Amino acid sequence: MDDLYTLQSGEAPLLISIPHLGCRIPAELQPLYTEQALTVADTDWHLDRLYDFAAQLGATVLGAKLSRYVIDLNRPPNDESLYPGQTTTGLCPAETFRGEPVYRAGCEPDAREKARRVTDYWQPYHDRLRAELARLRGRHAHVVLWEAHSIASVLPRLFDGKLPDLNLGTQDGRTAAPALQAAAVAAAAASPFSWVANGRLKGGYITRHFGAPHDGVHALQLEMCQSTYMSERAPFAYDEVRAACVQPVLRAMIEGVLRALATL
Repeated sequence: MDDLYTLQSGEAPLLISIPHLGCRIPAELQPLYTEQALTVADTDWHLDRLYDFAAQLGATVLGAKLSRYVIDLNRPPNDESLYPGQTTTGLCPAETFRGEPVYRAGCEPDAREKARRVTDYWQPYHDRLRAELARLRGRHAHVVLWEAHSIASVLPRLFDGKLPDLNLGTQDGRTAAPALQAAAVAAAAASPFSWVANGRLKGGYITRHFGAPHDGVHALQLEMCQSTYMSERAPFAYDEVRAACVQPVLRAMIEGVLRALATL
């Protein structure tokens, strides 16, 4: 599965999942996409670089290679909405975050093609995620699944105004023990960045599906504004100065969560 994801294995009770890291669209599918879509602007850019401290923590890191425009690994396989009544993007998005068409006219995937993508692209990532969590649970009574995400700070189609810099989601406290959420919030609150817990973004499918505190798996999603570490305009360059300010905050949040985990 080398063409679908990267895996860095560790022994600590921490798995960092980056399901929207990928920017590859398979060559055979590229003719179906608009020129705008081929820029894959809605990628969670550079998060592997921003979280490069993970190896020092002994974390396992799983990162997707395929673009979310092919299939969104953080959506349910049946394409059920995670936020009923609100504008969201689907399993095989037809529009970008800004409402631009992803596919050329008449080239949208039909039900059969979507099912194929679930089997060929979506399922392997989730199988690996499940296997790594099981491996870590075999070594630790409790483990953390940290869902790493980033997004443009202003997207009128999806939310009003500007998002807080750091958006923590635990599905209103259901996917992680309270002490872990409190530890992440404390680190965010001690930082110069704006933050919210379980605001507009409460955690996607992976957080909701795998987060099971009663079974020792605590899932927290962090959706951060890309303005905190990169340029939000093409070519979406990494900004070392900004990143150097926010990276210690990310590490403090995760380390706080791990300390809280050790007390469970």
